[in-house]
Amino acid sequence: MTKDLLGRHHAVLPDWLALYYEEPLEITHGEGRHVWDADGNRYLDFFGGILTTMTAHAPPEVTKAISEQAGRILHSSTLYLNRPMVELAEHIAELSGIPDARVFFTTSGTEANDTALLLATTYRRSNTVLAMRNSYHGRSFSAVGITGNRGWSPTSLSPLQTLYVHGGVRTRGPFAHLDDEAFIAACVADLKDVLGHTRPPAALIAEPVQGVGGFTSGPDGLYAAFREVLAERGILWIADEVQTGWGRTGDHFWGWQAHARSGPPDILTFAKGIGNGMSIGGVVARAEVMNCLDANSISTFGGTQITMAAGLANLGYLLEHDLQGNARRVGGLLRERLRSVAAQVPHVREVRGRGLMLGIELTRPGTDEADPAAASAVLEAARDGGLLIGKGGGHDTSALRVAPPLTLTVAEAEEGAAILESALRSL
Repeated sequence: MTKDLLGRHHAVLPDWLALYYEEPLEITHGEGRHVWDADGNRYLDFFGGILTTMTAHAPPEVTKAISEQAGRILHSSTLYLNRPMVELAEHIAELSGIPDARVFFTTSGTEANDTALLLATTYRRSNTVLAMRNSYHGRSFSAVGITGNRGWSPTSLSPLQTLYVHGGVRTRGPFAHLDDEAFIAACVADLKDVLGHTRPPAALIAEPVQGVGGFTSGPDGLYAAFREVLAERGILWIADEVQTGWGRTGDHFWGWQAHARSGPPDILTFAKGIGNGMSIGGVVARAEVMNCLDANSISTFGGTQITMAAGLANLGYLLEHDLQGNARRVGGLLRERLRSVAAQVPHVREVRGRGLMLGIELTRPGTDEADPAAASAVLEAARDGGLLIGKGGGHDTSALRVAPPLTLTVAEAEEGAAILESALRSL
């Protein structure tokens, strides 16, 4: 049955639509931190639909809210008052840390970043954007245009002029040998140099922890130092929190809070985990920026009632059960367990990340050369052992991505680490 579905998939869907595994997997249902495939095999899920199943598979509180809302009304668009949308916007505005915040809902992180770019370029009357090397911001024309990751950038055409700065990858590149303080100073000097060679940019967009790039990040305080330079010139800071938001990093609710010395971002984008699988994205910006558009706009599906009901229930569960704290505690245990394994596996260059957002970078033993074949082999071996993980990486990097739902238990973390250990040792 799976082979038949795979044939039908290839017959009607694009060739560039990526599938994991030599024999692709059809997931039919899930519960908690586990999913089942069409053949009845059970897996511990350490990727959560690309960091989207943030709370758990089929949590009763969320499924009940969806079911009850579906029995009333599914959708009406933003042309009508929408109580669940207003309520969720109120919660997110308060949590964002942005003063006088306004919230606009979209259906995805890509669309959220598109909207942020529209706001920033309109507000600043500039189509020049600063972005980070090794970054990923989505699949649309404008989001691809600012993505600093060749593997996810199918065209050089763009409505924007994009300039890339250093800092998103701590342990590679020309500044990798420096200590954190000197690394930040070098990146700031690079930023100032870039700004001296271009017309005034609209914004810097940055992921506090780069997702598709392999869960890499600069030192804490990097974007605070950047923001001081940007603010002097009126340049906006867009924090892409599509993967880092909602407490996943454990230490903070938002990734930008590791760089909070110079205040919050001007614009924050979010998606993925807030809907726990329902299609929710959005933008938070201070009112002056959000209200800069001088033409009408709506969202047909952004903020629709059924997704907002899911978001409200999911956010409530997250806060009530302190899932950020659980990500910090269980994620810390998992990271140290994986580091102890990595010390005995020559292919592992680094185990990095924070909370339940962990990356395992693989190289050819004795070198810094990426080993994508090893990453694929571990992905397959982990599946054979009953564990689903992800892959990532940018220029000359290859990493495994580990990002379970935030309700992960200590016992499940140990189980997943044991499977990963076996998969890594099989190289």
